[in-house]
Amino acid sequence: MSGQPMPCSVAELSTLFLFEKLDAEQFDRLCREGRVEKFEPGPVYAEGDPATCFFVLLEGTLVLSRRVGNDDVEINRTSNRGVYSGAMQAYLGDRVQQFYSSSLRVTEPSRFFVLPAETFAAIMQDWFPMAVHLLEGLFFGSKTTQQAIGQRERLLALGSLSAGLTHELNNPAAAAVRATSTLRERVGKMRHKLGIIAGGPFSREALAGLIEIQERTAERVAKATALSPLEASDREDALADWLDDHGIAEGWRVAPTFVQAGLDIDWLDQVAAAVDEEILPNAIGWLNYTVETELLMNEIEDSTTRITHLVDAAKQYSQLDRAPYQVCDVHELLDSTLLMLSSKIGSRVTVVKEYDRTLPRIPAYPGELNQVWTNLVDNAVAAMNGMDGDGTLTVRTSLDHDRLLVEFGDTGPGVPEDIRGRIFDPFFTTKPVGEGTGLGLDISWRIVVNKHHGSLDVRCVPGDTRFQVRLPLTVTDPDTPEEPS
Repeated sequence: MSGQPMPCSVAELSTLFLFEKLDAEQFDRLCREGRVEKFEPGPVYAEGDPATCFFVLLEGTLVLSRRVGNDDVEINRTSNRGVYSGAMQAYLGDRVQQFYSSSLRVTEPSRFFVLPAETFAAIMQDWFPMAVHLLEGLFFGSKTTQQAIGQRERLLALGSLSAGLTHELNNPAAAAVRATSTLRERVGKMRHKLGIIAGGPFSREALAGLIEIQERTAERVAKATALSPLEASDREDALADWLDDHGIAEGWRVAPTFVQAGLDIDWLDQVAAAVDEEILPNAIGWLNYTVETELLMNEIEDSTTRITHLVDAAKQYSQLDRAPYQVCDVHELLDSTLLMLSSKIGSRVTVVKEYDRTLPRIPAYPGELNQVWTNLVDNAVAAMNGMDGDGTLTVRTSLDHDRLLVEFGDTGPGVPEDIRGRIFDPFFTTKPVGEGTGLGLDISWRIVVNKHHGSLDVRCVPGDTRFQVRLPLTVTDPDTPEEPS
């Protein structure tokens, strides 16, 4: 937006702190190559437009704002003469993208001294060459440092997740190994018992009946339902009494296995009716091995299924085999992150999921969102561990107007009000030295706001801290995303 041209006064420029050390020739150049413009209340320039001018306030009131999702968030309002904005990095040339990083508007008739970006860059190079070199070093050095530490934080998170995943995989893997070893032993005993039965004076019909009972027993094991501890104890006592009454030695050892398999006295009566009395003890022993092998195979299946789920969660979390930008279900991303972090969360933190499963899938960068979830969960757990280690982590999803809301709530002490406005700043951390880089929330903010055009906010009182991520439901410039730096 162009303002109304007005005369440039060297006397007025000389009263500004920005120009207080310039000489007469330099002031003449400013007025010759720059200009003074008056703007009526309204916009001066918009965030994201090419940065063509450098503005210095002479008179009036300006407001700077940043775009967060569909909202303009005010970041500064001032009437101080000499404050400046606009193409402040023009001296870096085409080494950085020259766009306005914020929007500028005025709330009353205001006058600015305006320098074209090219003139501002040339003046900086001519008048302050050493300062330009220092500013370049500061700008690129800070950016490189931030990228390096950001990469370090990602590696630390990956190491933590790898350790947690290894721990989670070790349990079912060890269970499968133990079950396989026991299964081999039971199958060997079952072969031995079968040899004893086959070598006895039993008819072909009796053996066929025993085989038929074995098949029905295996089917019952597959359909067994879980009993309460009291129900299981009562049934074990009843089965042990039945086995003792029928001359089965050490029936109390066999009873728990039969109960776990869903077998009861009615089933034992059917077995007793189907085989001769002299074969019953061996038949019960053989069927016990049958039940144990079925239960062990179920355990192996459960363990390997658990391993498969963990591997799937790792793939979902890392998104290694998927397109970086896709339509995804946030609940799948949240579940994979919580599973990957389960070891770090620990048993003393209760995880509550309050998902609205009716929410639509949204276009997003899933791998990047998983990093956001990781940072927010890690901060919540760290806050609760800072008290007594116990707490509740609540993950909620809901529809908030035209946004999908993901909320992470914890019962920690909260964020003190005096630092609440700084928690998303780079390198700011409340953790002890060596335990935090101060980039977790900054990276999360950049991913949510810059890359997904959403918003990231915190609301808290002691005992109820909530980080809220709002994401658009529809595509917002997916072909030209801004990478978080």
